[in-house]
Amino acid sequence: MDETEYEYRGLKATTWDLLRGDTSHWGDRATFREVITRHGQPALDVGCATGRLLLDYLAEGIDIDGVDLSPEMLDLCRVKAAARGLNPTLYQQAMETLDLPRRYRTILAPSSSFQLLTDIEQAQSAMRRFSDHLLPGGALAMPFMVLWRAGDPLEQSRPTPRERVRPEDGAIVRHWSRAWYDPAARLEHTEDHYEVSRDGQALAAETIRRSPATRWYTHDEVRALYQAAGFADVQLTREWSGVPAVPEDRIVTAVGTRP
Repeated sequence: MDETEYEYRGLKATTWDLLRGDTSHWGDRATFREVITRHGQPALDVGCATGRLLLDYLAEGIDIDGVDLSPEMLDLCRVKAAARGLNPTLYQQAMETLDLPRRYRTILAPSSSFQLLTDIEQAQSAMRRFSDHLLPGGALAMPFMVLWRAGDPLEQSRPTPRERVRPEDGAIVRHWSRAWYDPAARLEHTEDHYEVSRDGQALAAETIRRSPATRWYTHDEVRALYQAAGFADVQLTREWSGVPAVPEDRIVTAVGTRP
């Protein structure tokens, strides 16, 4: 695969876990586990990346597979899995052309992975592929984040980098980011710059620019996406609370079932 076909590569991939830090307290962990408990196994983690949720659920005995577009993220997931004595079933595929050998009771697309599909036709295709991979009565659960609203700045940047020490060699990893928005098209554009240094010496540097990078949706558009793909009983809740969403909520979790 041509590297331009996927975003999570190079320093963005190898520093992903380090820069995100401890994610064990993130609220979506319990929310998605509850969705699996309610709708059943097997489950599929779409955009599983390095296995933040996948490996923990697998360790708990949940029957769950993973799929991601980035071969580098999947390789990192395998290394982490081996260190924990786990052997996940992983697939390298795109959401919009998903074609897996199993059907699932629950499909998850955590961390707003679905919003990386900036082309609306590809997004609609992915919704149909998700539906086709669900057993009757199965559920699709995905979070959606509203990235810009009236009154927000049209450009945001982080002038001070996020900084971490790489444990294996003591190198300093720094990450700067910038984002700008097209409200009419509901598209976010991003630029990320990474630098790695040790003892004052530059070891690596990389800039990744994505234009567009992410699409956001209104609550009504989320419901319409689900309904157009044939999902029923579409529910939107506030973040990870289980409380019904209100229009002001910027992060919602959507769950719909395949009839």
